[in-house]
Amino acid sequence: MKEVMTLFKEQFSSVGIIFRISRYEDQASYQSHYLGLAWEYLYPLIQIAIYWLVFGVGLKHGQPLNGVGYLPWMVIGITPWFFMNRATLDASKSIYQRVNMVAKMKFPVSALPTIKIVSNLSSFWTMMVFSIFIGLLNGVYPKVSWFQWIYYFFAMICLLVALGILNSCISLLVRDYHILLQSVMRMLFYVSGVLFNFVTTSFPAPFVHLLELNPYYYVVNGFRESFIGSGWFWQHPLLTLEFWLFVIFVLLIGSHLHYKFRSRFVDLI
Repeated sequence: MKEVMTLFKEQFSSVGIIFRISRYEDQASYQSHYLGLAWEYLYPLIQIAIYWLVFGVGLKHGQPLNGVGYLPWMVIGITPWFFMNRATLDASKSIYQRVNMVAKMKFPVSALPTIKIVSNLSSFWTMMVFSIFIGLLNGVYPKVSWFQWIYYFFAMICLLVALGILNSCISLLVRDYHILLQSVMRMLFYVSGVLFNFVTTSFPAPFVHLLELNPYYYVVNGFRESFIGSGWFWQHPLLTLEFWLFVIFVLLIGSHLHYKFRSRFVDLI
């Protein structure tokens, strides 16, 4: 627990530089492209169009889910997924890519995964606005439950920080880990309820309960319940407890590994 407290202290003490570096990385990533930062928003929009055509028109035939059209249902769920997927993968290789830089300056290495998470927030906010706009066009109007997204956003950030600390350390110790993580994230995309609702009578109840334990599903479904549903997070006490126990467990393990091998990061590259 002492290591976790040290981790949070380093994060809070570096808030200013985290945001400055994240803005710089956003600009540097696409400076050689003609459209520049526009690709941050064009890529997810293209992906959404493809998934809607394949799953919404081709396979689902435009059938509504939970009384809501498939397009707004999918977009509201896929927005946090795009962010979590990219932030998870970027954070996992953050220390490997930048440890030489921070080794020469007074800057906590533990903030590197957080920088990657923050740098992806700009596209997340744009996609959120787009999701709300699509929802309004399809009859999804504001209600009290919309405020619940603040809780799920906080839960999402906590999950990503915990995974970022753990994955970034393991990726440095085991070089093949990042490739494995990419494959795992591709699999999780289809079992996190992003494109289809697996909580139906066509799936066996034990299998559904197993899939619901996925922390990414908790966030994706939480955003949907906030904007197009009527449920509240305290109505799912077991799933909420499981999610936060998972986050705490990953944070404890990740913090321990990070501070155990931190002095050897430069040598491990």
